[in-house]
Amino acid sequence: MAQPAPPSLHGFVVIDKPAAWTSHDVVARVRRLTGERRVGHAGTLDPAATGVLPVAVGSATRVVEFLAGAGKTYLAEITFGVTTETDDLEGGVVQVRDAAALTDAAVEAVLAPFRGEIAQRPPAFAAIKVGGRRLYELARRGEAVAAPPRQVTIHELALLRWEPPVATLLVDCSKGTYIRSLARDLGAALGVGAHLSNLVRLRTGPFTLCDAVTLDELAASELPRDWPAIAYHPDVVVADWPALLLDARAALDWRNGRAIPAAPGARVEDRCRAYGPNGEWLGIGRGEPGEAVWRPTKVVDAA
Repeated sequence: MAQPAPPSLHGFVVIDKPAAWTSHDVVARVRRLTGERRVGHAGTLDPAATGVLPVAVGSATRVVEFLAGAGKTYLAEITFGVTTETDDLEGGVVQVRDAAALTDAAVEAVLAPFRGEIAQRPPAFAAIKVGGRRLYELARRGEAVAAPPRQVTIHELALLRWEPPVATLLVDCSKGTYIRSLARDLGAALGVGAHLSNLVRLRTGPFTLCDAVTLDELAASELPRDWPAIAYHPDVVVADWPALLLDARAALDWRNGRAIPAAPGARVEDRCRAYGPNGEWLGIGRGEPGEAVWRPTKVVDAA
């Protein structure tokens, strides 16, 4: 008699990414460990960096885009006096300057202009595209292409430790912020150059390093039994959206892509998350205030 197939797994598993692994490597490993085909990640981490890498499994991949834009928090180690090609440890040394006279007070003094909304130039070795080609591909060919500055926001920038010539900073920032660029620009502001010598991501959106498991811990778990203790429900990244609680008839309409009339007097907002009569997650939708309806945009299997 054929054994029943194991239940599908859905949710976000927060991985403490090890050094030397790419984000793609982590996704491939999670895919093998879970046996799920639909796996993706939010917020690429450079290979040398460690820390929080949220990985979406199953129906969580339908909403991973809403996590990609979330704010992030980092513990960044910046070494002054040495400039590299990639603005981190991965690149060859470009210039060495004497940083012996640098003090913690001097470092603290240059932080203020980098707080708040700033225009930041991406590193030469970055994955973003200019003219349809990735910057790192152009840089490897020796083509000097400067990407246009981008507006980012640094909500918090604090000096936690000073061990000359290395500063350890706490950085809380918006999406799209390059900590390598921050290291480069701080070094330039102090006139001695700098590079990012270590980076740990402490938070992505609602997920912190305390929520993370290692790949070894995931491999040692017994799936699917341990999944509820390891993973977070897919709706966690849209938990601040208005919730629709639908009866059986309305849930069927939702699953079939039909609009749901809003309750009389209800406020119809830009977006919503929907649940069936037993609390099952049905996906996300958008509000149509002019029609007083909620319209499904992504219908998911119950999870």
